[in-house]
Amino acid sequence: MESYTYILDIALILISTKLFGLISRKFQLPQVVGALFAGLILGPAMLNIVHETEFLTQLAEIGVILLMFFAGIETDIVELKNSGKASFFIALLGIIVPLLGGFLVASYFNREGIMSFSDNSNVFLQNMFIGTILTATSVSITVETLKEMDKLNSKVGNTILGAAIIDDILGIIALTIVISSADTNIHLSEVLIKIALFFVFATISSVIFYKIFKYWLDRDSKHKKRYVVAAFAFCLFLAYISEEYFGVADITGAFIAGLILSPLSKKYYIEEKLDTVSYAFLSPIFFASIGLKVVLPNMTFIVVLFAIVLTIVAVISKIIGCGLGCKLFDYTNREALQVGIGMVSRGEVALIVANKGFSAGLIGTSVLAPILIVVIATTILSPILLKMSYTYKNSKSSLKPKEA
Repeated sequence: MESYTYILDIALILISTKLFGLISRKFQLPQVVGALFAGLILGPAMLNIVHETEFLTQLAEIGVILLMFFAGIETDIVELKNSGKASFFIALLGIIVPLLGGFLVASYFNREGIMSFSDNSNVFLQNMFIGTILTATSVSITVETLKEMDKLNSKVGNTILGAAIIDDILGIIALTIVISSADTNIHLSEVLIKIALFFVFATISSVIFYKIFKYWLDRDSKHKKRYVVAAFAFCLFLAYISEEYFGVADITGAFIAGLILSPLSKKYYIEEKLDTVSYAFLSPIFFASIGLKVVLPNMTFIVVLFAIVLTIVAVISKIIGCGLGCKLFDYTNREALQVGIGMVSRGEVALIVANKGFSAGLIGTSVLAPILIVVIATTILSPILLKMSYTYKNSKSSLKPKEA
């Protein structure tokens, strides 16, 4: 008999994410925090009434793709170009510092008599892989938080977006180096060539598709609903191409699709119509799906301690690394802190990286639970800390005496 449980699951997710989102707003927190907690409460970690399924996972993937498309279409290209050089060094230091921090933590815990990460004999590679997991950045939560505060199209917002794209590329290279050292079937040169070809493809696509869309809009300004369908299809097309043929994250392709369409006069209409679909359906499923992934196994004291230390290092290392990169380009201390916090969330990117290492035999099941805790903790902390970094500034400014 065909099951219709997925319909009930979606209804529960939509109601609970909205309810907990409103509760979060009551406590002056981003609504996305409430959506994350909704997934935790509904999922195996607590009530165990909604479970992660392939269908929900696929809907969540479309949700994050659309979210990054919005980030692209709202981006100020001029501002993004201005922050390009800064974004590169911010991303670079935002990878080096967490990589080193994760390696040192893993080196301490991955010892005989404390805990073992894997049966793989190469302990150095195991420790390097833990560091590689901490290099990951997932800005989808940050994007939603910045949108909520109307700060996405700002110096800090554009810097975070630019650094996140570069972080994604550098992260792929770091992951490939570590995995290829354990698996001879993976070649770094092939990965680098694919990444280079992706940017060639993205550049050519930018010119061709922008001209096509602009010509179409100039010729036919009446049937505006068609623009929305075409724009969404274009977003999905680039997301698929980037992941399937170039090994670059699908959200990067989606962001570039939005970036290509951002100069169009009808971009606000496109965004308004697609935002309804995202807000009412896809985004809640994506945010709740992160919480649904959490399964709390029976863990020993040392594993819990490892998870706590790794989480602290994951947060601090991103803030320090990205913050140092900002200071090289004369960002204020507050802007450097905001960029660093915006890059803290590891999200689904870290889970994908961890799964790669598990498949390669670099980590065992005992390490998956601490990594999951790091992902959830950084995902929840990032929007909270980001909101605090802005509201604290506003509260201080409101205390300044007014001029007579």
